[in-house]
Amino acid sequence: MLDTIDHGDVRELRLARPPANALDPDLIALLADAIEDAPHTAKRAIVISGRPGMFSGGLDVPELLKLDREEMLTTLRDFFRLMRNLAESPIPIVAAITGHAPAGGAVISIFCDARVMADGDYKIGLNEVQVGLSLPEIIHTAATRVMGARHAERLGVAGMLVTAAEAHRIGLVDELVPAEAVVERALERCRDLLKLPPKAMLATRELCRRDLVQAFAKQEERTYEKFVNDWFGSETQGAMRALVERLKKKSA
Repeated sequence: MLDTIDHGDVRELRLARPPANALDPDLIALLADAIEDAPHTAKRAIVISGRPGMFSGGLDVPELLKLDREEMLTTLRDFFRLMRNLAESPIPIVAAITGHAPAGGAVISIFCDARVMADGDYKIGLNEVQVGLSLPEIIHTAATRVMGARHAERLGVAGMLVTAAEAHRIGLVDELVPAEAVVERALERCRDLLKLPPKAMLATRELCRRDLVQAFAKQEERTYEKFVNDWFGSETQGAMRALVERLKKKSA
């Protein structure tokens, strides 16, 4: 589900759960653990990548629909732990967005330090509303930091997916490169940071990301309860089951 590839001081964590690198409970926990572990194994930066054409399709809705309330609550806590580990990482993290990145795929990227995306016919965005889920406050906060309040509102409220070119225009991604060069360019960005005086770079990085880290302090148990209540509500269940049916027909 998750391949670990070391490039000297930089560790690449490659999502490897075909066909869409969808985030099921196991992959969410694995990625959260791997991000936390990397600095303890002498790694100085992380690149998160996917397969060519697909970074991550987001949460694995068909699998998550099988969970009962307590299982869903555990998975949600792990997903928030993943976001927090990205935000709090003591070493830089660059997202190598190798293709499509809807919903959870986009979420992973906005908590990273930088985003390099494949230039091509790929979509990215926060389309949670389309499947009946309201956007958690912490995700809105991260999106606003990356692309500004107006674009975060526009994409979030409408559940929009945008092209790679549009994502670059509005600041959702920092750079577009040919698909075959995405991982290498993400590695280069990490190496450029690691050439800087490390104490000064890391201290300044910590200062600049402090607001994102502190935003997690606002998360309370009711945040999880509200999300789970929405998840099992009729509107969300209906929208997600309709999505699953559309996916079945598309793959048939």
